[in-house]
This record gives sequence, structure tokens and C-alpha cells, in this order.
Amino acid sequence: MVRKILAVFAGVIAASICIWAIETINHLMFPYPDGIKPNDMEGFKAYVQALPFLGKFMVIVGYAVGALVAGFIATKISKDGKPTAAIICGIVFLVFTIYNMTVLPTPIWFWILGILVWTLVLGGYKLALNKK
Repeated sequence: MVRKILAVFAGVIAASICIWAIETINHLMFPYPDGIKPNDMEGFKAYVQALPFLGKFMVIVGYAVGALVAGFIATKISKDGKPTAAIICGIVFLVFTIYNMTVLPTPIWFWILGILVWTLVLGGYKLALNKK
């Protein structure tokens, strides 16, 4: 049981690092406007609203990489051959993603992909099971 809990934590941490790295690249491509403060939610909403398609799509790419990594790491660490740890990672990130989409102005395509992308934890799970 402890191994499964650690597997979920490791999957979430590894995925978070991947998402952070891709979103950092995204912010280099599409920097914040001058004067925006970290706690300025209205300024951040305006930034997201004005973000071009590629800037928003890169967030989905980050989620996709994070989902694959979370599923892979959680499965490898849990060592039980079951998708449970991977699915829990996906659910954790799905909840955070839905929260972000409700507080930020995101288009419908982002909602659809933002929800569906977390099924890729099962892809990471399958990759972790592949012994070849």
C-alpha cells in the first residue's frame, strides 16, 4: 500500500516537473506583459485571453507529456501491473485542470483537449508494462 501511495506521489511530481518545463518554454515564446504581478489574477486572465493558439496549445502539449510521464512513473514504481496508480495521477491532474479552466478564459477546444489529454496516463501505463 505504501508503495502505491509513493507511486502516485512520484507520478504527480514527475508530471508536474514536465508540465512546468514545457510551460516555461511557452512563457519564453509568449512572455508575460510588462508589469504583471504574480498575484494579479485579472492581469493573468487578460494574458491568457490574448494568448495565441500556439500558446494555449503548448499548455495541452505539456499536459500530454505530463500524463504520459505520470502514468509511466506511477506504474513502474507501483510494480503491480495494474493501472490504479496511473489513473489516480490522471484524476488528480484532471481536477486541477478543470479548476484552471473554470477560473481562466479558455476556449471550448481547450476544455475538450484539457479533459481528454489525461487519458494519456493509460498510455504511460502501457509503456511501463512493455518489457521489450
